[in-house]
Amino acid sequence: MLLYILICLSLSLAGVAGLQFTYLFYLDRLDKERRKRIYELEAQCKSLTRRLHEAESRITEQNDILNSFYVDEEGEEAWADVIEDR
Repeated sequence: MLLYILICLSLSLAGVAGLQFTYLFYLDRLDKERRKRIYELEAQCKSLTRRLHEAESRITEQNDILNSFYVDEEGEEAWADVIEDR
């Protein structure tokens, strides 16, 4: 009888070890997918950062062009002239 108990105990322990190995492989696969996703997000972040800097430089360039054409020497009085003309 003791022999049957020991066989059942060893088989159940082997089953638990198999379950742990399966879970270990699952966690390893999740870790690889997470690392791949992080790499993709970093590449996307670099691309978006580059696009943001390009947009900011374009906005700065356009503001410089607008400021070179429009010089506000009179201040708020210019708005009064525009409103009165209508």
